[in-house]
Amino acid sequence: MNDQIRISPIRVVNQDGEMLGVMETAEAMTLATEAGMDLVEVASEARPPVCRIMDYGKFKYEQKKKLTKNTKQHQTQLKEIRLRPKIGDHDIEFKMKKARDFLQHHDKVKLTVMFKGRENAHHDRGRDILNGIVSDLEDIAKLEKPPSMDGRMMTAILAPR
Repeated sequence: MNDQIRISPIRVVNQDGEMLGVMETAEAMTLATEAGMDLVEVASEARPPVCRIMDYGKFKYEQKKKLTKNTKQHQTQLKEIRLRPKIGDHDIEFKMKKARDFLQHHDKVKLTVMFKGRENAHHDRGRDILNGIVSDLEDIAKLEKPPSMDGRMMTAILAPR
């Protein structure tokens, strides 16, 4: 790049991609500085070597941007929403809204109904809550694991469609 190019003469390509021909390295450097750009060697194995007039900083930035664009992928996470059997209707709607947000961001949602004390006698209430949420969210999610008991908790897992 620029002063590091020792070989002379070189074949020069301008910033628009037009071939300027074979010229001395010093002459090519003056053309590059007049254009406010860098002289970059692109094919060193060719005879004479091919150099291009370009904005090297912008070129490196675009290459880095392309590389990060290709490697950037969403890592699916498991988000948990906890409920109780005595939860109110408005609270369920609020929790469903949050679950919808998670699913739209391509995350899985684990719905958990926690039972304490005498609530353990009303597993049917917890199952009804989970089934209601699953049916309301079936337009955006599919049921990955149906409601089942895990100790004192009933869980269901939803995955985005």
